[in-house]
Amino acid sequence: MIFNTLITKFFKMKKALYIFTFSILFVSCKETKSEEVIDKNDDLISVTTAQFKSGTMEIATPIDQDFDVTVKTSGKVDVPPQNRAKITSFIGGYIKSTTLLVGDKVNKGQALLTIENTEFLDIQKEYLDVSEQIKYLKSEYDRQKTLFHEKITSQKNYLKAESEYRRAKGMYQSLRAKLVLLNISPANVEQGNLTSFITIYAPISGDIVVMNANVGMHVSPSDVILDIIQTSHLHLELNVFEKDILKVKEGQKITFTVPEASKEVFNAEVHLVGKSIEGNDRTINVHGHLDENMKQKLITGMFVEADIIVDSKKGLAVPTEAVITDNSKNFVLLLKEDKNNSYFFKKVAVTIGERSDRYVEILPDNQINSSSKILVKGVFDVAN
Repeated sequence: MIFNTLITKFFKMKKALYIFTFSILFVSCKETKSEEVIDKNDDLISVTTAQFKSGTMEIATPIDQDFDVTVKTSGKVDVPPQNRAKITSFIGGYIKSTTLLVGDKVNKGQALLTIENTEFLDIQKEYLDVSEQIKYLKSEYDRQKTLFHEKITSQKNYLKAESEYRRAKGMYQSLRAKLVLLNISPANVEQGNLTSFITIYAPISGDIVVMNANVGMHVSPSDVILDIIQTSHLHLELNVFEKDILKVKEGQKITFTVPEASKEVFNAEVHLVGKSIEGNDRTINVHGHLDENMKQKLITGMFVEADIIVDSKKGLAVPTEAVITDNSKNFVLLLKEDKNNSYFFKKVAVTIGERSDRYVEILPDNQINSSSKILVKGVFDVAN
Protein backbone atom coordinates (compact mmCIF):
# COMPACT_ATOMS: atom_id res chain seq x y z
CA MET A 1 0.00 0.00 0.00
CA ILE A 2 2.77 2.45 0.91
CA PHE A 3 4.67 1.38 -2.21
CA ASN A 4 1.69 2.14 -4.45
CA THR A 5 1.28 5.56 -2.86
CA LEU A 6 4.93 6.39 -3.54
CA ILE A 7 4.61 5.28 -7.15
CA THR A 8 1.53 7.48 -7.65
CA LYS A 9 3.26 10.55 -6.16
CA PHE A 10 6.32 9.89 -8.36
CA PHE A 11 4.25 9.94 -11.55
CA LYS A 12 2.35 13.06 -10.45
CA MET A 13 5.64 14.89 -9.79
CA LYS A 14 6.98 13.75 -13.16
CA LYS A 15 3.79 14.98 -14.91
CA ALA A 16 4.03 18.32 -13.14
CA LEU A 17 7.66 18.62 -14.19
CA TYR A 18 6.73 18.00 -17.81
CA ILE A 19 3.96 20.60 -17.69
CA PHE A 20 6.28 23.15 -16.10
CA THR A 21 9.02 22.55 -18.68
CA PHE A 22 6.56 22.78 -21.59
CA SER A 23 5.09 26.01 -20.22
CA ILE A 24 8.53 27.60 -20.02
CA LEU A 25 9.32 26.57 -23.61
CA PHE A 26 5.93 27.84 -24.85
CA VAL A 27 6.33 31.24 -23.17
CA SER A 28 9.90 31.51 -24.42
CA CYS A 29 8.87 30.74 -28.01
CA LYS A 30 5.97 33.16 -27.82
CA GLU A 31 8.20 35.94 -26.57
CA THR A 32 10.80 35.23 -29.22
CA LYS A 33 8.16 35.24 -31.94
CA SER A 34 6.59 38.43 -30.69
CA GLU A 35 9.93 40.17 -30.99
CA GLU A 36 10.21 39.17 -34.66
CA VAL A 37 6.70 40.24 -35.75
CA ILE A 38 5.77 43.85 -36.34
CA ASP A 39 2.76 44.71 -34.22
CA LYS A 40 -0.31 45.81 -36.20
CA ASN A 41 -3.77 46.85 -35.20
CA ASP A 42 -6.68 48.49 -36.94
CA ASP A 43 -5.22 52.02 -36.76
CA LEU A 44 -1.44 51.93 -36.38
CA ILE A 45 1.50 49.76 -37.33
CA SER A 46 4.31 49.75 -34.74
CA VAL A 47 7.96 49.07 -35.50
CA THR A 48 10.56 48.80 -32.77
CA THR A 49 13.81 50.71 -33.00
CA ALA A 50 15.69 47.42 -33.35
CA GLN A 51 13.45 46.31 -36.23
CA PHE A 52 13.80 49.73 -37.84
CA LYS A 53 17.61 49.48 -37.83
CA SER A 54 17.84 45.84 -38.84
CA GLY A 55 15.48 46.46 -41.77
CA THR A 56 17.52 49.52 -42.91
CA MET A 57 14.32 51.50 -42.93
CA GLU A 58 14.25 55.23 -43.56
CA ILE A 59 11.84 58.07 -42.89
CA ALA A 60 11.75 61.23 -45.02
CA THR A 61 9.51 64.12 -45.97
CA PRO A 62 8.16 64.64 -49.52
CA ILE A 63 10.35 66.79 -51.74
CA ASP A 64 9.71 69.12 -54.68
CA GLN A 65 10.47 67.28 -57.90
CA ASP A 66 10.22 68.10 -61.62
CA PHE A 67 7.72 65.89 -63.46
CA ASP A 68 6.82 65.50 -67.11
CA VAL A 69 3.14 66.04 -67.87
CA THR A 70 2.19 63.35 -70.35
CA VAL A 71 -0.66 62.20 -72.56
CA LYS A 72 -0.99 58.43 -72.43
CA THR A 73 -1.76 56.68 -75.68
CA SER A 74 -1.17 53.48 -77.61
CA GLY A 75 -0.60 52.43 -81.20
CA LYS A 76 1.80 50.40 -83.29
CA VAL A 77 5.10 50.43 -85.15
CA ASP A 78 4.47 50.92 -88.87
CA VAL A 79 5.96 52.29 -92.09
CA PRO A 80 4.59 55.01 -94.43
CA PRO A 81 2.61 53.78 -97.46
CA GLN A 82 5.41 54.73 -99.85
CA ASN A 83 7.82 52.46 -97.95
CA ARG A 84 5.68 49.31 -98.21
CA ALA A 85 5.10 47.34 -101.40
CA LYS A 86 2.59 44.54 -101.92
CA ILE A 87 3.68 42.46 -104.90
CA THR A 88 0.96 41.14 -107.20
CA SER A 89 0.86 39.88 -110.77
CA PHE A 90 -0.84 41.90 -113.51
CA ILE A 91 -2.00 38.59 -115.00
CA GLY A 92 -2.24 35.38 -112.99
CA GLY A 93 -0.22 32.24 -113.58
CA TYR A 94 1.87 29.51 -111.96
CA ILE A 95 4.96 30.26 -109.87
CA LYS A 96 7.91 28.89 -111.86
CA SER A 97 10.79 29.79 -109.55
CA THR A 98 11.77 31.76 -106.47
CA THR A 99 14.62 31.56 -103.94
CA LEU A 100 13.43 34.07 -101.36
CA LEU A 101 12.26 33.63 -97.75
CA VAL A 102 10.65 35.87 -95.15
CA GLY A 103 13.36 38.05 -93.65
CA ASP A 104 15.48 38.24 -96.82
CA LYS A 105 16.67 41.69 -97.86
CA VAL A 106 16.09 42.72 -101.46
CA ASN A 107 17.22 45.68 -103.54
CA LYS A 108 15.11 47.76 -105.88
CA GLY A 109 15.08 46.11 -109.32
CA GLN A 110 16.08 42.67 -108.00
CA ALA A 111 14.31 39.65 -109.54
CA LEU A 112 11.86 38.19 -107.01
CA LEU A 113 10.19 35.30 -108.88
CA THR A 114 9.04 34.08 -112.29
CA ILE A 115 5.47 33.24 -113.35
CA GLU A 116 4.39 31.05 -116.27
CA ASN A 117 1.16 31.41 -118.27
CA THR A 118 0.28 30.68 -121.91
CA GLU A 119 -1.77 33.89 -121.91
CA PHE A 120 1.54 35.76 -122.03
CA LEU A 121 2.17 34.15 -125.44
CA ASP A 122 -1.26 35.21 -126.69
CA ILE A 123 -0.62 38.85 -125.76
CA GLN A 124 2.77 38.83 -127.49
CA LYS A 125 1.35 37.22 -130.64
CA GLU A 126 -1.43 39.79 -130.79
CA TYR A 127 1.11 42.58 -130.32
CA LEU A 128 3.30 41.15 -133.07
CA ASP A 129 0.35 40.95 -135.48
CA VAL A 130 -0.73 44.53 -134.77
CA SER A 131 2.82 45.84 -135.09
CA GLU A 132 3.02 44.27 -138.58
CA GLN A 133 -0.41 45.57 -139.59
CA ILE A 134 0.32 49.07 -138.44
CA LYS A 135 3.17 49.44 -140.90
CA TYR A 136 0.85 48.68 -143.80
CA LEU A 137 -2.00 50.79 -142.38
CA LYS A 138 0.35 53.74 -141.86
CA SER A 139 1.53 53.46 -145.47
CA GLU A 140 -2.04 53.23 -146.78
CA TYR A 141 -3.12 56.19 -144.66
CA ASP A 142 -0.29 58.33 -145.99
CA ARG A 143 -1.09 57.30 -149.61
CA GLN A 144 -4.84 58.06 -149.26
CA LYS A 145 -4.01 61.39 -147.61
CA THR A 146 -1.83 62.41 -150.58
CA LEU A 147 -4.41 61.29 -153.12
CA PHE A 148 -7.17 63.13 -151.29
CA HIS A 149 -5.22 66.39 -151.23
CA GLU A 150 -4.57 65.97 -154.99
CA LYS A 151 -8.28 65.32 -155.46
CA ILE A 152 -7.60 61.91 -156.96
CA THR A 153 -9.48 59.84 -154.34
CA SER A 154 -12.64 60.43 -152.40
CA GLN A 155 -12.87 61.73 -148.85
CA LYS A 156 -14.57 58.45 -147.87
CA ASN A 157 -11.52 56.37 -148.78
CA TYR A 158 -9.23 58.82 -147.01
CA LEU A 159 -11.27 58.82 -143.77
CA LYS A 160 -11.54 55.02 -143.85
CA ALA A 161 -7.76 54.63 -144.11
CA GLU A 162 -7.27 57.18 -141.33
CA SER A 163 -9.77 55.38 -139.04
CA GLU A 164 -8.20 51.96 -139.57
CA TYR A 165 -4.73 53.31 -138.93
CA ARG A 166 -5.70 55.15 -135.72
CA ARG A 167 -7.59 52.13 -134.39
CA ALA A 168 -4.59 49.87 -135.05
CA LYS A 169 -2.26 52.45 -133.48
CA GLY A 170 -4.39 52.53 -130.32
CA MET A 171 -4.37 48.74 -130.13
CA TYR A 172 -0.61 48.72 -130.68
CA GLN A 173 0.03 51.21 -127.87
CA SER A 174 -2.32 49.35 -125.51
CA LEU A 175 -0.63 45.99 -126.10
CA ARG A 176 2.80 47.58 -125.81
CA ALA A 177 1.89 49.08 -122.42
CA LYS A 178 0.58 45.68 -121.27
CA LEU A 179 3.88 44.05 -122.24
CA VAL A 180 5.79 46.69 -120.27
CA LEU A 181 3.60 46.02 -117.23
CA LEU A 182 4.44 42.32 -117.60
CA ASN A 183 8.16 43.14 -117.84
CA ILE A 184 8.30 41.73 -121.36
CA SER A 185 10.46 43.64 -123.83
CA PRO A 186 8.38 44.86 -126.83
CA ALA A 187 11.58 45.03 -128.89
CA ASN A 188 12.27 41.32 -128.30
CA VAL A 189 8.69 40.48 -129.30
CA GLU A 190 9.00 42.49 -132.54
CA GLN A 191 12.10 40.41 -133.30
CA GLY A 192 10.03 37.23 -132.83
CA ASN A 193 11.39 36.25 -129.38
CA LEU A 194 8.27 35.19 -127.49
CA THR A 195 8.20 33.80 -123.93
CA SER A 196 5.67 32.12 -121.62
CA PHE A 197 7.48 33.41 -118.51
CA ILE A 198 7.53 36.79 -116.83
CA THR A 199 9.82 38.00 -114.08
CA ILE A 200 8.58 40.18 -111.22
CA TYR A 201 11.10 42.68 -109.85
CA ALA A 202 11.30 44.49 -106.52
CA PRO A 203 9.83 48.02 -106.78
CA ILE A 204 11.63 49.14 -103.59
CA SER A 205 14.52 48.01 -101.43
CA GLY A 206 13.63 46.45 -98.08
CA ASP A 207 12.88 43.28 -96.14
CA ILE A 208 10.41 40.56 -97.12
CA VAL A 209 7.77 40.31 -94.37
CA VAL A 210 5.15 38.22 -96.21
CA MET A 211 5.88 35.36 -98.62
CA ASN A 212 2.90 33.60 -100.19
CA ALA A 213 4.70 32.00 -103.12
CA ASN A 214 5.57 28.32 -103.63
CA VAL A 215 6.88 26.75 -106.83
CA GLY A 216 3.94 25.36 -108.84
CA MET A 217 1.38 27.46 -106.98
CA HIS A 218 -1.26 29.33 -109.00
CA VAL A 219 -1.69 33.03 -108.24
CA SER A 220 -4.48 35.35 -109.32
CA PRO A 221 -4.07 39.05 -110.12
CA SER A 222 -5.65 39.95 -106.75
CA ASP A 223 -3.31 37.72 -104.71
CA VAL A 224 -0.53 39.35 -102.66
CA ILE A 225 2.53 37.27 -103.49
CA LEU A 226 5.10 39.21 -101.46
CA ASP A 227 5.12 42.11 -99.01
CA ILE A 228 8.25 44.25 -98.77
CA ILE A 229 8.85 47.00 -96.22
CA GLN A 230 11.70 49.44 -95.75
CA THR A 231 12.57 49.01 -92.07
CA SER A 232 14.76 52.11 -92.19
CA HIS A 233 11.52 54.13 -92.31
CA LEU A 234 9.81 52.64 -89.25
CA HIS A 235 7.66 55.10 -87.31
CA LEU A 236 4.92 55.21 -84.69
CA GLU A 237 1.23 55.44 -85.47
CA LEU A 238 -0.49 56.50 -82.23
CA ASN A 239 -4.18 57.01 -81.48
CA VAL A 240 -4.79 60.02 -79.20
CA PHE A 241 -8.23 60.61 -77.69
CA GLU A 242 -10.14 63.74 -78.60
CA LYS A 243 -9.93 65.17 -75.06
CA ASP A 244 -6.10 65.20 -75.22
CA ILE A 245 -5.38 66.18 -78.80
CA LEU A 246 -5.16 69.96 -78.24
CA LYS A 247 -2.20 69.33 -75.92
CA VAL A 248 -0.22 67.48 -78.61
CA LYS A 249 2.07 69.43 -80.95
CA GLU A 250 4.76 68.64 -83.47
CA GLY A 251 8.25 68.32 -81.99
CA GLN A 252 7.16 66.99 -78.58
CA LYS A 253 9.08 64.05 -77.13
CA ILE A 254 7.58 60.57 -76.93
CA THR A 255 8.63 57.71 -74.66
CA PHE A 256 7.20 54.27 -75.38
CA THR A 257 7.50 50.58 -74.58
CA VAL A 258 6.63 47.37 -76.38
CA PRO A 259 4.95 45.58 -73.45
CA GLU A 260 4.76 42.18 -75.13
CA ALA A 261 8.45 42.10 -76.07
CA SER A 262 10.57 44.19 -73.70
CA LYS A 263 10.62 46.53 -70.71
CA GLU A 264 13.07 48.81 -72.51
CA VAL A 265 11.96 52.42 -72.94
CA PHE A 266 12.37 53.86 -76.45
CA ASN A 267 12.35 57.49 -77.59
CA ALA A 268 10.54 59.17 -80.46
CA GLU A 269 9.22 62.59 -81.49
CA VAL A 270 5.85 63.85 -82.70
CA HIS A 271 6.21 64.50 -86.43
CA LEU A 272 2.62 64.92 -87.67
CA VAL A 273 -0.72 65.39 -85.92
CA GLY A 274 -3.91 64.29 -87.70
CA LYS A 275 -6.57 66.83 -88.60
CA SER A 276 -9.69 64.68 -88.29
CA ILE A 277 -11.31 62.43 -85.70
CA GLU A 278 -11.56 58.81 -86.78
CA GLY A 279 -13.71 55.86 -85.71
CA ASN A 280 -16.23 55.26 -82.96
CA ASP A 281 -13.58 55.71 -80.26
CA ARG A 282 -13.03 59.30 -81.49
CA THR A 283 -9.25 59.30 -81.76
CA ILE A 284 -6.79 61.33 -83.82
CA ASN A 285 -3.77 59.77 -85.51
CA VAL A 286 -0.36 61.03 -84.39
CA HIS A 287 2.71 60.13 -86.46
CA GLY A 288 5.99 59.82 -84.51
CA HIS A 289 9.57 59.55 -85.78
CA LEU A 290 11.92 57.09 -84.05
CA ASP A 291 15.51 57.55 -82.99
CA GLU A 292 17.69 56.02 -85.71
CA ASN A 293 19.56 53.69 -83.35
CA MET A 294 16.27 52.16 -82.14
CA LYS A 295 14.92 51.02 -85.50
CA GLN A 296 16.92 47.79 -85.65
CA LYS A 297 15.28 46.60 -82.40
CA LEU A 298 11.69 47.03 -83.60
CA ILE A 299 9.43 45.20 -86.03
CA THR A 300 6.53 46.60 -87.98
CA GLY A 301 3.15 45.82 -86.43
CA MET A 302 4.38 45.81 -82.81
CA PHE A 303 1.84 47.14 -80.28
CA VAL A 304 3.21 50.04 -78.20
CA GLU A 305 2.16 51.98 -75.12
CA ALA A 306 3.39 55.56 -75.29
CA ASP A 307 3.58 58.79 -73.29
CA ILE A 308 3.67 62.08 -75.18
CA ILE A 309 5.42 64.71 -73.04
CA VAL A 310 3.26 67.81 -73.40
CA ASP A 311 4.49 69.92 -70.45
CA SER A 312 6.48 69.87 -67.20
CA LYS A 313 5.66 70.86 -63.62
CA LYS A 314 6.90 70.72 -60.05
CA GLY A 315 5.16 68.44 -57.59
CA LEU A 316 5.41 66.96 -54.11
CA ALA A 317 7.15 63.63 -54.52
CA VAL A 318 8.21 60.49 -52.68
CA PRO A 319 10.39 57.63 -53.93
CA THR A 320 8.53 55.02 -55.96
CA GLU A 321 9.18 52.31 -53.35
CA ALA A 322 7.38 54.38 -50.67
CA VAL A 323 4.00 53.80 -52.35
CA ILE A 324 1.97 50.67 -51.64
CA THR A 325 -0.65 49.57 -54.17
CA ASP A 326 -3.52 47.51 -52.76
CA ASN A 327 -6.72 46.71 -54.69
CA SER A 328 -5.97 49.44 -57.25
CA LYS A 329 -5.58 52.01 -54.45
CA ASN A 330 -2.35 53.72 -53.39
CA PHE A 331 -1.10 54.17 -49.84
CA VAL A 332 1.89 55.48 -47.89
CA LEU A 333 2.93 54.82 -44.29
CA LEU A 334 2.67 58.10 -42.40
CA LEU A 335 4.60 58.42 -39.10
CA LYS A 336 2.19 59.31 -36.31
CA GLU A 337 4.31 58.80 -33.18
CA ASP A 338 7.85 58.03 -32.09
CA LYS A 339 7.95 56.87 -28.45
CA ASN A 340 8.97 54.01 -26.17
CA ASN A 341 11.64 52.88 -28.65
CA SER A 342 8.97 52.33 -31.30
CA TYR A 343 7.69 54.03 -34.43
CA PHE A 344 3.95 54.12 -35.07
CA PHE A 345 2.77 54.40 -38.69
CA LYS A 346 -0.67 54.87 -40.21
CA LYS A 347 -1.56 53.49 -43.64
CA VAL A 348 -2.90 56.55 -45.47
CA ALA A 349 -4.57 56.54 -48.90
CA VAL A 350 -3.02 59.00 -51.36
CA THR A 351 -3.81 60.27 -54.85
CA ILE A 352 -1.05 59.72 -57.36
CA GLY A 353 -0.15 62.34 -59.98
CA GLU A 354 2.71 62.10 -62.47
CA ARG A 355 5.50 59.52 -62.33
CA SER A 356 9.19 59.49 -63.21
CA ASP A 357 11.84 56.79 -63.11
CA ARG A 358 12.46 57.21 -59.35
CA TYR A 359 9.67 59.37 -57.94
CA VAL A 360 5.90 59.47 -57.69
CA GLU A 361 3.94 62.69 -57.33
CA ILE A 362 1.67 62.78 -54.27
CA LEU A 363 -1.16 65.26 -54.62
CA PRO A 364 -1.41 67.25 -51.33
CA ASP A 365 -4.46 66.71 -49.10
CA ASN A 366 -5.48 67.08 -45.46
CA GLN A 367 -3.17 64.28 -44.33
CA ILE A 368 -0.09 64.60 -46.56
CA ASN A 369 1.92 67.79 -47.07
CA SER A 370 5.53 68.90 -47.39
CA SER A 371 6.22 68.40 -43.66
CA SER A 372 4.72 64.89 -43.41
CA LYS A 373 7.10 62.14 -42.30
CA ILE A 374 6.76 59.05 -44.47
CA LEU A 375 8.47 55.66 -44.46
CA VAL A 376 10.41 55.60 -47.72
CA LYS A 377 12.58 52.48 -47.28
CA GLY A 378 11.61 49.07 -45.96
CA VAL A 379 7.93 49.71 -46.70
CA PHE A 380 7.35 46.26 -48.13
CA ASP A 381 8.49 44.54 -44.92
CA VAL A 382 6.18 46.65 -42.80
CA ALA A 383 3.11 46.57 -45.02
CA ASN A 384 3.11 42.82 -45.64
